[in-house]
Amino acid sequence: MNENLFASFTTPTMMGLPIVILIVLFPSILFPSTTRLINNRLMILQQWLVRMITKQMMAIHSEKGKTWALMLISLIMFIGSTNLLGLLPHSFTPTTQLSTNLGMAIPLWAGTVILGFRYKTKASLAHFLPQGTPLPLIPMLVIIETISLFIQPMALAVRLMANITAGHLLIHLIGSATLALMNISMTTATVTFIILVLLTVLEFAVALIQAYVFTLLVSLYLHDNT
Repeated sequence: MNENLFASFTTPTMMGLPIVILIVLFPSILFPSTTRLINNRLMILQQWLVRMITKQMMAIHSEKGKTWALMLISLIMFIGSTNLLGLLPHSFTPTTQLSTNLGMAIPLWAGTVILGFRYKTKASLAHFLPQGTPLPLIPMLVIIETISLFIQPMALAVRLMANITAGHLLIHLIGSATLALMNISMTTATVTFIILVLLTVLEFAVALIQAYVFTLLVSLYLHDNT
């Protein structure tokens, strides 16, 4: 094949200019609003899902944490719709880029940490040194806990990028194998095509699950600091 295996993960351009910003903003068009459509089944389903996710995610939070409800719901809708949009042919998935994921993870993580140091200073500092730690181990544990704190946004970004990238690569490989096998054995090509269809259905689920996992971890970080 002349096409590079990672060609689908490169930022698309139009007339030499990157259009990733337009792609990132495009999923917002998919969500109907009362200014564009009358109330219908799609809007009722959307509102029900938003209320259910909000109720489940905000149940453990304090009053300060609940002020983040709009941001968390917007985050899960954005990541989920972007991941689903990337499954369309000739499309681009911004969440396969580490820079995009870090751009979401670092500000949210930093906001929760700053909130914790502002309202729960003693509890936030206590995380760096567990109770009952032997005196000789105190410097080492403080360093380890500090590293684990700063690695949280990287873990968020890498987890999302790795899961989405792995699924897209697998679909690309099986799709290429199906096309190649059509000229060799139609029976084998049919089997690989069925596998491709099942994998695509699985990727739809993974796209939504990864959006939920990313938002849930941010919610847990918020809960620990409020």
